[in-house]
Amino acid sequence: QLQVAESGGGLVQPGESLRLSCAFSGFERSYGAIGWFRQAPGKEREGVSCIATSDGSMYYHEFARGRFTISRDNAKNTVYLQMDSLKPEDTAVYYCAAEYGVGAYPCRPTRFNRWGQGTQVTVSS
Repeated sequence: QLQVAESGGGLVQPGESLRLSCAFSGFERSYGAIGWFRQAPGKEREGVSCIATSDGSMYYHEFARGRFTISRDNAKNTVYLQMDSLKPEDTAVYYCAAEYGVGAYPCRPTRFNRWGQGTQVTVSS
């Protein structure tokens, strides 16, 4: 059964960096996608970045380009989200999710059906 679990959240100051990890298991096909999403209090869950497990193709939503980097380590069954130059508006619960599909796009919550429990990221001075 396809499963994912996030880790690595925490409290950081504006301008600092944080790396989130998403451990996945149970992929029974050679293709699929892992995505990072976030949800701030009172807001809808939104896409951050997604990566295809087959060819490593990536997609970033506009706010994440240039500051966030998604990567994968298939040997460790882990996808990372490196977040640099963090801002207070990046504060949210970050989720990773997985599904069987081709490509990193669309990177929308409605596409994914296996979700982790979320990890809190707080950016505050």
